[in-house]
Formats: sequence, C-alpha cells, structure tokens
Amino acid sequence: MGGNKAFRALSRSSAHRNALLRNLVTALVKHESISTTYAKAKEAQAIAERVITLGKQETDASVKQLKKILFVPEETAPRVMKVLVPRYRLRQGGYTRVQRIEPLRTDQAESAILEFVDGPRDMRFALTAKTIARSKKEGGELSDITLLNIKKVTQFRVNGEKELEAEVKKFEERM
Repeated sequence: MGGNKAFRALSRSSAHRNALLRNLVTALVKHESISTTYAKAKEAQAIAERVITLGKQETDASVKQLKKILFVPEETAPRVMKVLVPRYRLRQGGYTRVQRIEPLRTDQAESAILEFVDGPRDMRFALTAKTIARSKKEGGELSDITLLNIKKVTQFRVNGEKELEAEVKKFEERM
C-alpha cells in the first residue's frame, strides 16, 4: 500500500523505465543538455551523476559498469572519459543541474532541462553573464544573488572569470 518508494516508476515496467533512463543519460552525455519532464529529469540525474563518478574512478571495473549504463558505449564512453571526467576532476559531486521550465506542450507535465554544469551549454553561466551585462548597461549594482551565481559558475572552471568576462562582452554587444 503506502510506504516510501526508492524511485519514480514513471508509469512504465521496470525494463522500459531502465531503457528510458539509460537513453536519457546517453543523450545527456552526447548533447550536455536535454529537455524532458521534471520527473524523468530527476531520475536521470542520479544515473548521470553515477556515470561521472564511475568515469572518475578510472578502473577497469568502473569503465565496464559505465559502458553497461550507456547506450552506444563506443561513442559515449570515450566522451565521458576524455571530456567530462577532466572537467569534473576537482569537483566532489553535483555534476548536473535540473532547471524547471514551462511545459513544452500545453497538455504535457511539468518540464525541465537536465544539463551538465560548467559546460559550454550551461544555462546558469549564460544567464549570469546576461544579468551582469544588463546591470552594467543600467549602471546598477549587482545583487547578492548575482554575486553568489558568479561564484558558483566560476568556482570549478579553469579560466572561469575570463570566460565569464568574454560571455558578458558578447551580451553587451547584442544590447
């Protein structure tokens, strides 16, 4: 009857649910950002975090497990090992972010974007740069939230401050 569930069933059989989540994580590894329903994004987030953790271990057993999780491992496993693992080498966790968005269709459930943080398609990085550019244009001071976001988006990037300045300049040119 009641009781706590360890996961969302997503109205699917166990095999279908696992295939769906593996497919979402594989797409996330390929594209670094995907749009789906909020429930699916939250479930896929845990698996994506595990994929990066397995990649960081760099043992034969962990790479074998990583390849079992991903569809098309000959394409995606090298991307995990060569692109994503070096990016998150210093980070202890929190490699992904789920951001709620408006439903993609009128009859759809609550939607979300699942993305890797500190990547080229990092939405928080872009929004922070846009906020800084707008603030500079208006001559106002940066809010506490913006200052916190600046710290978050530059903390684990190798050249975080320089990349943020370049992104701010791009937005200033568009305004």
